[in-house]
Amino acid sequence: MATNEKLLSTVLGLPSSERAHFARELLASLDEESDPGAAEEWVTEIEQRVEDIRKGTAKLEPWETVRARITARLRGRRR
Repeated sequence: MATNEKLLSTVLGLPSSERAHFARELLASLDEESDPGAAEEWVTEIEQRVEDIRKGTAKLEPWETVRARITARLRGRRR
C-alpha cells in the first residue's frame, strides 16, 4: 500500500471530531497558499451563519432537498 493510501486509511479510522480537525487543517493549508486571508474570512462567514441560525433568520433546507439539487447539477455537467 502506498504512503498516501496508508495515511488516508489511518485518518479515516479516526473519530469524526479528529477527522474534522484534520480536514480543517488541510483546507487551511491550501487556503494559506493561494489566499493568506481566506482562512480568517471563512471563520467570519461561518460565525455569521451560525448567528443567523441562532436568531432564526437563516433559510434552512432539509439535506434531502439540497442533495437532490446537487445531484441534478452534477448529472447536468456530465452530459
